[in-house]
Amino acid sequence: MPYIKHQALKIYHHLSDFKKLENAVVTIGTFDGVHFGHRKIVSRLVETANATGGETVILTFFPHPRLIIDPENQELKMINTINEKAAILESLGVNHLIITPFTRDFSNLSPDEYINQVLVDTIGVKHIIVGYDHRFGKDRKGCMEDLINAGKVQGFDVEEIPEQDIHDVAVSSTQIRRALLSGDVALAATYLGYHFSLKGRVIKGDKIGRTIGFPTANIFVEESYKLIPADGIYAVTVDLNEGSFKGMAYIGQRPTINGMTRNIEVNIFDFSQEIYGQDITMTFMEFLRHDVKFTGLEALKVQLQQDKEDTLAFFNKMSN
Repeated sequence: MPYIKHQALKIYHHLSDFKKLENAVVTIGTFDGVHFGHRKIVSRLVETANATGGETVILTFFPHPRLIIDPENQELKMINTINEKAAILESLGVNHLIITPFTRDFSNLSPDEYINQVLVDTIGVKHIIVGYDHRFGKDRKGCMEDLINAGKVQGFDVEEIPEQDIHDVAVSSTQIRRALLSGDVALAATYLGYHFSLKGRVIKGDKIGRTIGFPTANIFVEESYKLIPADGIYAVTVDLNEGSFKGMAYIGQRPTINGMTRNIEVNIFDFSQEIYGQDITMTFMEFLRHDVKFTGLEALKVQLQQDKEDTLAFFNKMSN
């Protein structure tokens, strides 16, 4: 199947699946988070396409290029999964999203091969919008001057995004990851322009929460590259088949019962149905406290009751 259609957005998982356009308005990047800085670029992309009668194309890569170039470094985690990124880009009016595998062969394309084979022959670029420091091709030897010169010959325009805007994009992505890894989901939301979320499947746990009056749904996040926020307790909203609910999420190793693995769990308020095997989405609204080891389950139960009160107080404050 060449693409998956998301309303107006078409998603391609390889360049070979893409059918060359007559008037492609293109930008290139990882767009992780699709935050405010990215939205400046996407807005300009859509604006240019509307003005020229073109179609917008974003060329992105998966896995992240850094994981291929430096395979020993597997610590980089992504703010968005591919599906999350696609949904946001669709909402911003993007027509085509090419998620090409960033392989060794791809990274070995010379700058000329990259321009001719990828941008011109495959995509059909007529207007490309890239950052002032955009590098491409083998050993990142291709530069803005190469694009401009090729554009004069091949018949496409090149628009350079100002240095400050590109700096904002890079800094924001770093700041968002740093905020999430410290548990500051409110600050991350400020940078993103929306609240960070995790989607996963409900799996069976050991049901200890039920014994102290706080049953939890244990969440398995399939995408190993997805960033998980810092250990602790969070106020969250939970979306599942039965609707949207408030709750409190836990991330950690459950030190009170000498847990050995990192768990993601959520206590869903006013909800008691069995949802094993169902996909749910948790949206992180507020960090409540760090994970700590209690003297026993009774002490943990007392704290969880306080956590629930704090969570409800947070949501009440939001609604006022």
